[in-house]
Amino acid sequence: MDQKKRKLALPKGKLGRTVLCAVVTLLAGAVYFYLALPAINLQDGDFYAFLLFLGIVYIVCAALTTAHERAREVRTPQQKVKDGIAFVRRNCLPVGILLALVLAVAVAGKIISLPIFRASAYRELLDVQTGDFAQEVTQISFSEIPTLDRTSANYLGDRQMGTLSDMVSQFEYSNDSTQINYQGRPVRVAPIGYADIFKWLTNRKDGLPAYVVVDMVTQQAQVVRLPAGQGMKYSFSEPLNRNVMRQLRFQYPTMMFSTPEFEIDEDGHPWWIAPRLVKTIGLFGGRDIRGAVLLDAVTGESEYYETVPTWVDTLYTPQLIMEQYDYHGTLVHGFVNSILGQRDVTMTTDGYNYIAMNDDVYVYTGVTSANADQSNLGFLLCNMRTKETRYYVAPGATEAAARASAEGVVQDLEYVSTFPLLLNISGQPTYFIPLMDATNLVKSYAMVNVAQYQIVATGSTVPVCESTYIAMLAERGVVQSAGLPESQTVSEGRVEEIRSAVLEGTSWYYIRLEGEDVFYAVSAAQDRDVIVLDVGDEVTVSHAAPEESSGPILEAYSVTVP
Repeated sequence: MDQKKRKLALPKGKLGRTVLCAVVTLLAGAVYFYLALPAINLQDGDFYAFLLFLGIVYIVCAALTTAHERAREVRTPQQKVKDGIAFVRRNCLPVGILLALVLAVAVAGKIISLPIFRASAYRELLDVQTGDFAQEVTQISFSEIPTLDRTSANYLGDRQMGTLSDMVSQFEYSNDSTQINYQGRPVRVAPIGYADIFKWLTNRKDGLPAYVVVDMVTQQAQVVRLPAGQGMKYSFSEPLNRNVMRQLRFQYPTMMFSTPEFEIDEDGHPWWIAPRLVKTIGLFGGRDIRGAVLLDAVTGESEYYETVPTWVDTLYTPQLIMEQYDYHGTLVHGFVNSILGQRDVTMTTDGYNYIAMNDDVYVYTGVTSANADQSNLGFLLCNMRTKETRYYVAPGATEAAARASAEGVVQDLEYVSTFPLLLNISGQPTYFIPLMDATNLVKSYAMVNVAQYQIVATGSTVPVCESTYIAMLAERGVVQSAGLPESQTVSEGRVEEIRSAVLEGTSWYYIRLEGEDVFYAVSAAQDRDVIVLDVGDEVTVSHAAPEESSGPILEAYSVTVP
């Protein structure tokens, strides 16, 4: 008896084929939605891609289910084209109309959202007020000045993973840190992640047991362990349902989100802050933020807030603020002027940094002309929670020029500058620039005057750097009286003893005056005159104020011979 190959039986009627195609399309759409997570929202471009995918799957499925009917026919290329059109008309007309309608809406929505038609609306995305820098940006204390950038903070955070000796092979540092104010101090916080898919399988029941906090002032990193049974079940290292974006999408299927940021509240509890993204101009234009969803990283519970709690620091991203200001600055006299003529056109510089003020985090970026030359017109400070934005007029060097100036002072040490932080030093807008070595560790600091970037002071510590900078301002006549920092004092006398040592590649000199027991430590990189001092020289030493707990060594800011 001959054995015949069995073929898959396909529905013979049109209704049966339609049902089969619909089922296949729904299954493929479910897989696509689970992986891509588009918002079910006409303002989301990914939603149109989702609809297009569904339409294509349906048409391909319909073509495959009817292919056997035309397989035995001999047709010319022209007949095949005609048959194809007839096939779509008979079997896929509703789907074809839907796809055409989707494409028409997307194209029309894109056109009506273009800045060429809505220049004034784009310019009004960001409300920029002009402020007085010296009055509004107060001098912050040394305990509030961040001395790290994102790269060096992540480097320190990664090194702290070794303290998880009982689980170091199971988890890794995520390199996804967020700068926040935590209990009055600027820090970066980051979750840890599963080392690989197998580590996820064995540890997912308990979740991620810790997160990392890096103090941006003291440069100390700490791994904070969560209480037993309260590990973070929801993170970006989760591949399935407990992935942060998947949890948000299933709970809020129509909302669009900016990238969620990891934060901790004042009690140290971990959260994911998911800003709600809205389009305010036309269908696709005018990206902005309207509230946020706060997702508990431990339980997965979430709540949407139109006005977020004050402990939340990162609602707006620097990239969004800079995008909105670029619209504000370039469209000042309309769209045509932004391309031709460019009268009064301004834009942000390439880069940003963070400043902690009044228990909020502000993003800083410079503002330059349309020519993007080596000079700034001023700079922006924007509250990352409220979007309150101030523009300060301060003509001077760009951040790139200031970095080059600072690196030039320490070129023999080959230190690399980080992106500057803007400070108010003696009423002067000042670039504060940490300088790193090849291992991404901060070794020195520089202060560069914004208006006169040839005024550059360096120091191995922030107080030393500030003291030298203030003295230089006074010498150049930039300020009437330099004064001294509150933590600084002066000692005078005859040098009785000098010692030297090389620490981490820097030469230090230790000076003791007659009748005193303490040594004043001076870095040769900071004050080169100390190299030629001899025992018996009369000197004036500016140094840190002694405290009851001070040891036998005090750090000196400068040593001068009267």
